[in-house]
Amino acid sequence: MFHRGTSYLSVEQRNDDASASRSSSSDSFLRGIGCLILFSCILFLITPAPNIQHNGATVPEPLSNHRIVDPRERTRKLPVRVQGLWAQSQIVGDQLQEVKDGKKTVEEAIHQRSDNEGSGIGSNAHIGAGVLSRNHKSAPMTLNEILTFFDSFLKKLNSSNLKNKHATHHGIWSAYHDLVTKNLYPWDQEYLSRMPPRRQDGSIYLSVVSFRDEFCVETLKEAFNKAKHPDNLFIGLVQQNCEEEKCRRGNKVGSDPDCYNLFCSSATGKKYCNDRQIRLLRMKETESLGPYIARYFASKLWIGEQWYMQIDSHMNFVQDWDALSIQMLEKAPSEKPVISHLPPPNTSNLEEKMEAPAPRLCGPIFATSDIEGQIVRLEGSYNYDRVKIDTPRFAPFVAAGYLIAHSDVLRDVPFDPFLPYLFLGEEILLSARLWTSGYDIFSPTISLVGHRYERNQQPKFWEAIHMAFTNGVHNPLQLLVLNRIKQQLGYPESARDMVKPKTLLTAVEQYSMGKVRTLGDYLNIVGLNVVLKEVTYTAWCETGQPPPGFETHNHLYNSK
Repeated sequence: MFHRGTSYLSVEQRNDDASASRSSSSDSFLRGIGCLILFSCILFLITPAPNIQHNGATVPEPLSNHRIVDPRERTRKLPVRVQGLWAQSQIVGDQLQEVKDGKKTVEEAIHQRSDNEGSGIGSNAHIGAGVLSRNHKSAPMTLNEILTFFDSFLKKLNSSNLKNKHATHHGIWSAYHDLVTKNLYPWDQEYLSRMPPRRQDGSIYLSVVSFRDEFCVETLKEAFNKAKHPDNLFIGLVQQNCEEEKCRRGNKVGSDPDCYNLFCSSATGKKYCNDRQIRLLRMKETESLGPYIARYFASKLWIGEQWYMQIDSHMNFVQDWDALSIQMLEKAPSEKPVISHLPPPNTSNLEEKMEAPAPRLCGPIFATSDIEGQIVRLEGSYNYDRVKIDTPRFAPFVAAGYLIAHSDVLRDVPFDPFLPYLFLGEEILLSARLWTSGYDIFSPTISLVGHRYERNQQPKFWEAIHMAFTNGVHNPLQLLVLNRIKQQLGYPESARDMVKPKTLLTAVEQYSMGKVRTLGDYLNIVGLNVVLKEVTYTAWCETGQPPPGFETHNHLYNSK
């Protein structure tokens, strides 16, 4: 019969003599084993182990045959950007359903987890987001980091699109939302905390987004050829092309012109490409998310240039447009000026127009089409002034196809990654966000660029949406996403408790109105009533006077 004691194993027998003999032998053996164990323990305690450094502390080096892995080694060798994405994706990921149900915001999910894990490693064996933010927020992202992430994100987007090929517009939005919430949004928050400082060297960053545009290469050539200081010009090009051998283009079939390659191989472009003054993000046609998100991507290719300008990819320029743009910004009576309007058509003689006042964008309307959701459209651009003056006049709105500002605007009013598939609404939203963030909008004193408006036979991005998913899905998809814009502008039918699904408002506070001035004041000044869908004539824009509240600048415009 066996008995387990505290220090040995004994065997009980009926023969006492045999038992005693075996017991004596067993005792000697066990004492030897005990001494060996005791000696091993003492040796283990007194022998110094090799050390490795880890955040200022030392931890033993693990045995080679049974390696104890520090959880942070899984991400330590990756770039800081990838570490942050990995960590924050997990932080959002396990609470994604709560975010989708509207029970928790993305910020609450991230900040709650960051507070819990700020001192080290979380239970999921990843670096806490709070630690990453504190350790790395001062190191600006490199262009290589940015492009590497975008390449990874677009691959995931392409895979998601294929999986949701036959989804409804609600399914398409849900898939995009989840992908952005887990990947692009956390990365964007890290990017915004690591933006480079604004330089003071007269440099201009030109954001150009191209969708299968055969005029793109001429736009790049004109920008450099007609710049007064082309060495101070840096372009971020988002090129969205059909990559198949047989691509439909109106009545034509053939490959899309590669704007970047054509420009860089030209006599004009070779020098600037070699000097790395063109930054390129390539996208497939089927990965297109609309002009707004394309501008979002382009805005992230900015690397600290002093001035920011965004245009479409089918424009022409007046001579010395860069220097003249900066002059206008410096003459505007504001610490934060933004200059914008609807440019004249590209067929205009811009050199002759330099002697005449530029048109101003004054007239908003509420859209009446069923597919536009009564969003505000900007259509009233006219030559209101009879005399050209050197001081830019105030204006109520910006046009997305041409604006220029100092580049802090990218920090103060960042593009929203949750606004895909849109062709409407970005201009009124941007106008309101700029004004409430303390930026003043002006029209240019002269027209510096022309725009090619007639593009009837050119491919349109909503055709790519139909190609990626199903025919006709773009209109209901756009109407759905427009609710995010309308909620921010105060449309009652898109109030927070009315919007469904709640995912349309994920992280909306991070990309909404500023805190310097109120939305209500802005809507009153520009004459918009989003409740009744009425436009009130305000007169100040058309007559070229400052808006209410800016009367101290009247003397700059009286009798002019």
